[in-house]
Amino acid sequence: MPNIQNMELDRTDRRILQLLQQDARLTNQDIAQRVNLSPSPCLRRIKRLEEAGVIRQYVAMLNPASVGLGVLAYISVKLEKLSHSDGGKSPLDTFRAAVNTWPEVVACYAMTGDMDYLLRVHVADLDHFSRFVMDKLLKHPAVADVKSSFALERIKDTTALPL
Repeated sequence: MPNIQNMELDRTDRRILQLLQQDARLTNQDIAQRVNLSPSPCLRRIKRLEEAGVIRQYVAMLNPASVGLGVLAYISVKLEKLSHSDGGKSPLDTFRAAVNTWPEVVACYAMTGDMDYLLRVHVADLDHFSRFVMDKLLKHPAVADVKSSFALERIKDTTALPL
């Protein structure tokens, strides 16, 4: 199996990836035509990109408002600098584990700077946001401070990487 760290991507691989980022429902036949390959070598390239982890997954991108999640917030989280108290688990480990159980959190990144983590959170409304922060986030024993910002307007929102 190829390794993602040392995998060489040629122009054709990058074009295939661009096409899939635009529309993952394209058929292998369509992709092959657009990159000037026959279907078999095209499929082999796609399988190789999947196996190497370059293609992580295929998903449907939903409109949050259309499924009742009209508020997008970014929350900066600062953790307490605690010792290993929960059966040998660090506060970092317990926080990371908790984040993975909170459906409101759609992305979490460890950060440099004043805050330790940045969360991207989708909720229905401000009441839902308040319940999430008060009942989940601030009740976590490792959390020392949070700062929130709300998105007012979507200017650009893409998952496509610049290839």
